[in-house]
Amino acid sequence: MSLDNVLFKNVNIIDGTGADRFSGQVLIEGNRIKRIALNDDNLDSDNVRVIDGAGKTLMPGLCDAHLHLTWNDQPTLEFITMMPPEEHLIHSVNVARKLLDSGFTSGVGAASARPRFDCVLRNAINEGHIVGPRYLANTQEITTTGGLGDTSPPHVDIDELSFGWRISGPDEMRKTVRQFIKYGVDLIKLNLSGEEITPIPARATTMSEEEVDMAMTEARRYGIRACAHARSADSVKQCLDHGIEIIYHASFADEECLDRLEEHKDKFFVGPGLAWLVQTAYGAAEFGIPPESELAQAYANELEVAVEAMKKMHARGGIRVLPGGDYGFAWTPHGTNAKDLQYFVEMIGMTPMEAIVSATKMGGEIMGQPNSLGLIAEGYFADVLLVDGNPEEDITVLQDHNKLEIIMKDGEFHKDLT
Repeated sequence: MSLDNVLFKNVNIIDGTGADRFSGQVLIEGNRIKRIALNDDNLDSDNVRVIDGAGKTLMPGLCDAHLHLTWNDQPTLEFITMMPPEEHLIHSVNVARKLLDSGFTSGVGAASARPRFDCVLRNAINEGHIVGPRYLANTQEITTTGGLGDTSPPHVDIDELSFGWRISGPDEMRKTVRQFIKYGVDLIKLNLSGEEITPIPARATTMSEEEVDMAMTEARRYGIRACAHARSADSVKQCLDHGIEIIYHASFADEECLDRLEEHKDKFFVGPGLAWLVQTAYGAAEFGIPPESELAQAYANELEVAVEAMKKMHARGGIRVLPGGDYGFAWTPHGTNAKDLQYFVEMIGMTPMEAIVSATKMGGEIMGQPNSLGLIAEGYFADVLLVDGNPEEDITVLQDHNKLEIIMKDGEFHKDLT
């Protein structure tokens, strides 16, 4: 053993499986969890740094299932793309660090603001050039002409002025997906429905079956998974029909959607993005969307419907609902990501432990590493948090960065006691 190895003693362990927390110790060798034992057991502590947790909580690092490292806390899609690319990339580097500061050791990219930014950031993190969470890089939001993400003005039809990557027809979809695969993405993102803050309403479904089919044909050819912006019931059904594993929002999922999600619960993930709905409805007055406005009311109405849909998913059991609230807009700033766990408890009716499992165990599953990420278990990567508090009693403690006393990713301290 080397002095790089760490032994956490006298900690209350939440292992991420949903089991009761227990008092014990965890030995980390290199970047893996080597041993887990009760406090009464003797673990070899020669040449190991021993950390006395004094009864604090040791738990897996969190995963944001709907992460936009390249969103820059602006109030509109148009404003996000107005930042010059050089400054934009530097801003995104700082966001990556902020996510790790928040206890999120992994995240699923839910779309990149610029074509290659997600891939560049992922590679820089993996190569140790910058600090950030484990990250799955995504495409820009692939949208239809006139769909959500087409922000180019009608009188100036220039691709570079559009927030999303615009396609029209299966042939353009094929070319687009292949282009992003050339860039090295881990996922493709399809905008299947609209969004109330844009001219395309949330219940509208804008992408044709032929376009979706072509996207998934090309994605499967190269072994790439897909995710989708899918608020409408029909867009959720497109995800189910075409095998789009990661379904974002699903606000208006109907009983058919719920039945099919339950039937195929081991195949799909749902990320409702509640923070965006909550904050746009009730927390965006400073940015010109007061709660009494028509737009805020539209989001308040969608929030009510979405919460009911998520409650039904939770009640059915086994449908995987994960946190990730579209953070990175002006009223959902980066670094506040753990609020989603509070929403899961207070709005959906999850227990705190169920919310923790959604951000840890299920996080490892959506990252594609269910046997190595998301749990405090022997052989798993050492992505762990030492929390001054008990999130099973108060889930909001995870929002207090000062209470995250140790943040470890891949066996290395991002934040230490000393």
